[in-house]
This record gives sequence, structure tokens and C-alpha cells, in this order.
Amino acid sequence: MIIYRYFNQFVNNSKSAGILLLILVLISLCIANSSFANSFQHVLDYQIGTEILHLKYPISVWINDGLMAIFFLYVGLEIKRELLRGELADIRQAALPIVAAFGGMVFPAVIYLVFNHNTSHADGWAIPMTTDIAFSLAIISMLGKNIPTSLKIFLSALAIVDDLGAIIVIALFYTDSIDWVSLGICGGITIFLIILNKTGIKNLLFYLVPGLLLWYFMHHSGIHATIAGVILAFTIPLKNPANKISPSEKLEKQLHLPVSFLIMPLFALVNTNITFEKDIFSHFISPLSTGIILGLFAGKVLGINILSWLAIKIKWAKLPANCSFKEMLGVGFLAGIGFTMSIFVALLAFPKDFESQNISKISILAASVISGVTGYIILRFRKSGIRHTA
Repeated sequence: MIIYRYFNQFVNNSKSAGILLLILVLISLCIANSSFANSFQHVLDYQIGTEILHLKYPISVWINDGLMAIFFLYVGLEIKRELLRGELADIRQAALPIVAAFGGMVFPAVIYLVFNHNTSHADGWAIPMTTDIAFSLAIISMLGKNIPTSLKIFLSALAIVDDLGAIIVIALFYTDSIDWVSLGICGGITIFLIILNKTGIKNLLFYLVPGLLLWYFMHHSGIHATIAGVILAFTIPLKNPANKISPSEKLEKQLHLPVSFLIMPLFALVNTNITFEKDIFSHFISPLSTGIILGLFAGKVLGINILSWLAIKIKWAKLPANCSFKEMLGVGFLAGIGFTMSIFVALLAFPKDFESQNISKISILAASVISGVTGYIILRFRKSGIRHTA
């Protein structure tokens, strides 16, 4: 009973997912720079599945394309809930995180392209656009009651809008070729799921089984299979049947533990196995690395705060309650923690260029650490004083 109580406290603590992610990152880095590196890579390259359905892939692909589709399903459910019932449902409340997220995506992409325009790395422009919601929220949660609740809500909403932007970018810009037959079947399955929603079907099984088929044909269409998770999420009903929890909320609750404590840690373990070479520091002066680091560290905070200031100045939005622009500055740096999503985009941008993947991962890791520490210090040691209210 005591063990169960401590376990329950751990999994329900908002900091725990971020802490576990950090532990798995460190383990992955240790493995990659030890004598176990080749054995670990051999395990990741081991193929499982069946040739009959053209579903035989390395373990790493199953994690990045299969398990991450479940992650995107979870993210899609969160986005839908926030759009219909949460902080993004009221346009007056949603204005600031939407504008801030837009700035936090555009500025990093522009900074990256300044260094990598007309180079072989130009396709990586979306790498510094993303915010890792688990790490950023874990860090702001570590500050406890020292931080206004409104600021935590703002960061959550911003990260969710950021995720939505990343999903759109992946769907539109990281697709090499399209199998129109498979994509047409995906369209038919999506229409079927919408019909289920409109006719009032609440049983999750009726959505999840077609969802598996949607993933299969999306995977074979050429569009990244994780998008299937988002499409499925938006078709699952959010209306409460007879004052009970809705199917969407039920599934979101069921996915919380496996996504936070299995899928994301596994992704971190598999994709941060970075080998630290002797000339590692020389990578930081390359255009690829500079674009990523400055994009995340500088682009995020500049984009979020400049566009937030403009939106507030022209009275489109208001600052979060009991917050000043100093707190917004800290949040801007926390949003520069790209990590999971940034690495995911890097894998899509450079699918066969393992050297560029490695440089990208090192740069993302460095930028995320610098941004996270800077944001924490600003918010932890900010001076008390008069604050603006919403």
C-alpha cells in the first residue's frame, strides 16, 4: 500500500513526466557514448512485423511512427478540448497565447533560414519552431506557488497552439510523395468517423478500430502516419452523454499515463543517443547548429514577447492576471525548450542524413538546456513589484 501511494503521488505530480524524460535522456547519452552503443543501435535496427501487410520495420520506426501516433492522438484530444471548452474556447482569452505562439513559431524559423537559406539544411527550418510541453510545464511547476496560476495556464495554452502549428507544418511540408489511392481511403475512413460522431455513437471501440486502419493507410500514403492520430482525435465525441465523462475526455485520461511515462520517455531514449565526438564543439559554429540554437533560445522569446506586446498595445489581448512582462520574458525562454517535437521534426527534415540528425540533436539539447535554465532563473529570482492584471 505504501509503495502504491508513493507511485500514485509520482504519476500525478506534474513535474514527474519531465523528470523521467530527463533521466531517459541522460541514460540514452550514456549508452551512446559507451561500449554498449553498437549493441543498442543493433536493437533499434532490429525489424519486427509482417511482410504480408508491408508492416515490417525497425523498432525505432515503430516507436517514431507508431507509438508517436498515439502521442499525437493524445495531443489532438488536448487541442480539441481546449478549443471547445478550455482556454482557447473564448477568443478574448485565446488571443494572447495564439498570437504569442504564432510569433514563437515564425521568428525561430526566420532566424534558422537566415543561416541556412540556399543550403542543404534549408529543409530544417521548422526544427526550432516547436515547444516541448512536458519539459516546459515541468520546469514552471518546479517554481510552485511562486508563479501565478494564470502564467502556467498561458504557457499551457501557448504550447498547445504550438503543437497544433507543428502538426500542420508536418502535414504540409514534410511529405515527399503521395499515394493518392491510400490518401483517398484515409478520406473515406475520416468521413466514416465523422458520421459516427454525428449519429451519436459513443463507444470508443467504434472509433479506435477505424483509427488503426486510418493509421495504416496514412502511413502508406506518404503523409506522416502521426497525423492519423490528430484526425482521429478530432472525430471522437466531446459531448457528455447523460452527465457522464465524454468519450474524448475518457480516452484522454486513459492515455495520460502511457503517453507521459512510456511513449515520450521511449522516444527520448531512442532519439537522443548522441555520440559526443572529439570535435563536438566545432558543430556549434556550423550554420545548422547556429540556426537551431539561436532559433530556440532567441527566436522563441523574441517572437512570443514582441507579438504579445503588439497585441496588448492595440488592445487585442491582455497580460495574464498578476503578471508583468518580466514573467512573460521567463515564459518565452521556457518555450525555447524544443526537445521532443524539435527532434521529431529533425528526423523528418533529414531522414537519411544521420550526421545532420546528430548535429541537430546536439544543438536542440544545448538550446533546450540554456533556454530552460535561463527561463527558470528569470522566474525564480524575479523581483516582486507592481504587476499588470488582466
